Amino acid sequence: MTANLRRLGAALLFTSAAVLAGCASPTPADYASQSPKLDLRQYFNGALLAHGIVTDRGGAVLQRFTVRITGTWAGDTGTLDERFTDADGRQETRVWTLQRGADGRWTGTAADVLGQAQGQAAGNALNWRYTLKLPVDGRTWHIDFDDWMFLVDERVMLNRAVMSKFGIRLGEVLLSFQKLPA
Repeated sequence: MTANLRRLGAALLFTSAAVLAGCASPTPADYASQSPKLDLRQYFNGALLAHGIVTDRGGAVLQRFTVRITGTWAGDTGTLDERFTDADGRQETRVWTLQRGADGRWTGTAADVLGQAQGQAAGNALNWRYTLKLPVDGRTWHIDFDDWMFLVDERVMLNRAVMSKFGIRLGEVLLSFQKLPA
């Protein structure tokens, strides 16, 4: 009887581990063999145009916007000058400073980012994690972003960022980037 209980316990442990592994979040390494290979210095060099939406946790669109981006590089350090225009005409600017590290790692800073963004690139994907300081009703909220970018071809990249606070999913930002001709 004890051997049967051990086998049952081992089977339950194996099944639980398999279920939990199936629920694991993707990592950049999962995309290492995907192409085209994303080179941030190449893709974000020059002029780009992005179109995006912000959705709530239920998927309802809260905001539509466009972003004009100019990227410049000096070696492994890049500057992304982002000019946002919301559907209601409101304008905003964010300037990122990106720094390439070893093994596909990236860091980024911007005036409205708390601390430093941490990124990892592999294959056609980049995953950024950062906390954005967002003004809401006269207060500043610190919202966590789990931001994924996927290069589709040499001109188009798709971006999906999940926003959360205290581990609670608040919504998403969806973007389509298009590299403009030089």
